[in-house]
Amino acid sequence: MNNLSIILKREYLTRVKKRSFLIITFLGPLFFAALILAPSLLMLKSESIETKKTIAVLDETNWFNGRFENTDINTFIYTDINENIDSLKKFIIEGIYDAVLYVPATELNVPTNAKLYSNKQIPMSLSSYIKSAMKQEVEHRKLLAHGIDPKVVKSVDTSINIATIRMDEEEGEKTIYTELESIIGMLLAFVIYLVIFLFSNQVLRGVIEEKSNRIVEVIISSVKPFELMMGKILGIALVGLTQFVLWIVLTIGIYFLANGIILGPEIMSPTGTIMTEEISQIVETSQGQDIMLEVVNMIESINFKAILTSFLFYFVFGFLLYAALFAAVGGMVDSETDSNQFVTTLSMPLMVAIVCSTGIMNNPDSGLGIWLSMIPFTSPVSMMIRIPFGVPYWQIAVSLLILVITFIFTTWIAAKIYRTGILMYGKKPSWKEIWKWLRY
Repeated sequence: MNNLSIILKREYLTRVKKRSFLIITFLGPLFFAALILAPSLLMLKSESIETKKTIAVLDETNWFNGRFENTDINTFIYTDINENIDSLKKFIIEGIYDAVLYVPATELNVPTNAKLYSNKQIPMSLSSYIKSAMKQEVEHRKLLAHGIDPKVVKSVDTSINIATIRMDEEEGEKTIYTELESIIGMLLAFVIYLVIFLFSNQVLRGVIEEKSNRIVEVIISSVKPFELMMGKILGIALVGLTQFVLWIVLTIGIYFLANGIILGPEIMSPTGTIMTEEISQIVETSQGQDIMLEVVNMIESINFKAILTSFLFYFVFGFLLYAALFAAVGGMVDSETDSNQFVTTLSMPLMVAIVCSTGIMNNPDSGLGIWLSMIPFTSPVSMMIRIPFGVPYWQIAVSLLILVITFIFTTWIAAKIYRTGILMYGKKPSWKEIWKWLRY
């Protein structure tokens, strides 16, 4: 155990002190925070520099005159039906109008087509508003033509809410929210998937670098291969986990710091609007109180304790298992180029779990979901998708036990491969030779 701790400490300290580690660790959060803040900043900037637009409306059908409301940003001017569209286009070039909405006359059909002319890019909000207003007016007239009062249609428009309730012998009846559970499960599974491939490659590169350093021949004579391999895997894995945790903490810190500087104590929504006053106004209404109560119920329906505990275990041991597999590959090859075919093969189980994720979310208790959550090479992803829906604790315990045992066994195999492969250079081993290494 003393040798294991020494190797682990060496692997960890030598890597966290590297300049590349420090640069990536501190530049990564800046990049992630920028990705989060960029849409909000762009939206705020676009709103601040957006100028008032004047839109001329030439409606030869006379269906939509007066149907577009003027705002602080857009002003609609309705022209004479006999106005020439070509002359209005010239007004756009001369700068009199910013845009011209042209609804051509139709004899038989309902006017469902229009053209919006402009010499600059039309804001999406403007085109969407025009389309919505025209659609509303056409539907209104169609209903009247069939003798149906639009107010009656609006009054019978009803939304149906179905509460899904799970009955459990221990917890009793519990309302569940499938959409929220699907999002949580898929998000956590994707994080595990991303971390495994992002940091397992560091273990692969670390083992290959060790092979190129001939001093390892001296180390291997005084340290057991299993201790050496376990120390390397745990040390490099700890480096990856340290970097990942720092990314999360620093990204959140940078985001709130930048958000506070830009908007002070107010809250920025993803669309760049200030939400403090809007939220307070919504909450004061009875409908807003119902929404807030629904949000509270949704939060209470999620077993965050079980989810976060399971996520921590699957995050760590799923990463360690694939780190051991990648370490075994590093012991077989002399360069990263030679490892590509092995890495592709090792990646297949997790890819299968991702491909089957939709089927697992639709039916978490299916045979497919249960088996994929038990197989150690797919369980870190598949089980995390299932857990938010509610999984028997014995299934989680069995899955974790299999995962831990497989990790230890894989590390033992990687150590045996490493023991022989570390002394071989310039030769690609065949599967037959690798089998011989395992039997030594």
